[in-house]
Amino acid sequence: MVASTPLPRASLQQIVSQILSTKRITRSDQARFMAIALREPNLSPDDQRQIARVFDALKAGFVKVVD
Repeated sequence: MVASTPLPRASLQQIVSQILSTKRITRSDQARFMAIALREPNLSPDDQRQIARVFDALKAGFVKVVD
């Protein structure tokens, strides 16, 4: 079994924090967020919660998509 490298936690937390604090996500933010989210096939429960927070905020209309 090959050990997987954990996600750069600070990067994921930083992008989630930025998105939720500004209440908006740009195309650039989206690309960075998706690259981080999709990089690791085995996300930790904490990583999954961080990603879910962004999607939940988008669905609820708390975060707006801007160009």
